[in-house]
Amino acid sequence: MKTLTSKRILITGGAGFLGSHLCERLLAQGHEVICADNYFTGSKANIAHLLKHPYFELMRHDVTFPLYVEVDEIYNMACPASPVHYQYDPVQTTKTSVHGAINMLGLAKRVRAKILQASTSEVYGDPKIHPQREDYWGHVNPIGIRSCYDEGKRCAETLFFDYHRQNQVRIKVARIFNTYGPRMHPHDGRVVSNFIVQALNNESISIYGDGKQTRSFCYVDDLVGGLMNLMNSPDDVTGPINIGNPGEFTMLELAEKVIALSGSKSKLEFKPLPADDPKQRQPDITLAKKVLNWQPTINLDEGLTKTIAYFKTLIQKS
Repeated sequence: MKTLTSKRILITGGAGFLGSHLCERLLAQGHEVICADNYFTGSKANIAHLLKHPYFELMRHDVTFPLYVEVDEIYNMACPASPVHYQYDPVQTTKTSVHGAINMLGLAKRVRAKILQASTSEVYGDPKIHPQREDYWGHVNPIGIRSCYDEGKRCAETLFFDYHRQNQVRIKVARIFNTYGPRMHPHDGRVVSNFIVQALNNESISIYGDGKQTRSFCYVDDLVGGLMNLMNSPDDVTGPINIGNPGEFTMLELAEKVIALSGSKSKLEFKPLPADDPKQRQPDITLAKKVLNWQPTINLDEGLTKTIAYFKTLIQKS
């Protein structure tokens, strides 16, 4: 139901994993939502249930080209986010981050909209400090196979702050850490979806390296709440702000949890570690707690149980 405080909100990459959950939450609050997606990694299936909603509009659009709409807020979520997808066409990945940021910032400047950039923990690269704080500049290989994504997102942050300083655009920059949940692409190469699909099929679970590298996993509902809190924060809160779950797990611990929760008979299979794969990833969310009054509430077992149920349904349908 539309209210007097309703806003017109553009979500680029709105048919993707994170974008579709964000569309849903904003519609539930009574806002008008324009979802723009070129379906490179997004899917109409993710937002099919929203198509008949009176305040939802779907546009097939690639953010590397300008977009002319009248909106109050922009969530710039468009970019392939898994190594399998962003390394498939690395030049296009960089263009999506850089040209996409320029086009959306240009739109925000023209219509005086507030704009949020979905940045990433990958801007920290293979970090030399642990956990990662927002004042850490990162340790990134600028010419490696992951750099199309890492450096593309770093450049997008640069553009956001330069538009803010030069043109007074109201910006928000969120550095998103590993997120999981329903609507993840089953073949995106990310560790949670990989492990769950392999476990449900009773296939060997692929562990890269010795399995002692760590990640922190944030359930999608928590993550979306953090993004919305950041967007609704005062204008002087620009970020960058880490949004993620500080709980830290090794790949071996994650694999064991997935096997146990899915009732799988899968065994572990060790494979070589990919190039430039970070050894540790854990957000320091002190700033998010203080400035956004936000912290995740869904623990890994609870989130994995919901995600496994989603993938089980997906596999049964296929």
